[in-house]
Amino acid sequence: MTIRVLLADDETMVRAGVRAILSTADGIEVVGEASDGREALDLARLHRPDVALLDIRMPVLDGLAAAAELRRAVPGTAVVMLTTFSEDEYIAGALDIGASGFLLKSGDPYELMAAVRAAHGGASYLSPDIAHRVIQQVSGGGRMTRRAEAKERAAALAPRERDVLALLGEGCTNAEIAARLHLVEGTVKAYVSAILTRLGVRNRVRAALLAYEADLTSEHPDGGADAAP
Repeated sequence: MTIRVLLADDETMVRAGVRAILSTADGIEVVGEASDGREALDLARLHRPDVALLDIRMPVLDGLAAAAELRRAVPGTAVVMLTTFSEDEYIAGALDIGASGFLLKSGDPYELMAAVRAAHGGASYLSPDIAHRVIQQVSGGGRMTRRAEAKERAAALAPRERDVLALLGEGCTNAEIAARLHLVEGTVKAYVSAILTRLGVRNRVRAALLAYEADLTSEHPDGGADAAP
């Protein structure tokens, strides 16, 4: 299945570069380009893309505002934020509106392809530098305190919910979780929804961070290989 992507950035050369990178990836097609947030919304309503790559800073309507509106208007489109900036307020804002990814433009081209595929598969993707900042930002306090609190919250989950949470922490899509735990994908979706509710977190990114802090990603309920931190 071809992943249909909408690209929005006010810099023509950046759009050209991102399009060139994605054009080398099998199964990814750029179906529209926008130079500001308002145009991105119009194109999203028209094309109904699978994934929207949105620059944070754009004229008329910035990326965060456009993403929030897009999530309401076209809920089937996953959003990945693309920026040269890594300030904490942008990271928090992207997570709060339910973005599936957050990438720095200076990152490896592979990250761009991986983020698009992850978002399309229902998973999340953060650039390594961004992931480190997010862990510091959302956790707060000392390392031991963070781990103890995360372990306590995860311990309140049912065993199978913990298994699913561990794989969320590894960045797995619903389909990958279903395959590794020998479940149907619909059941995994139900587990994920229940996990987010019981943990009181807004999205998969925050659930994955809690799994990381609770050391669940090292438990490997399917006996798989070690996950990258």
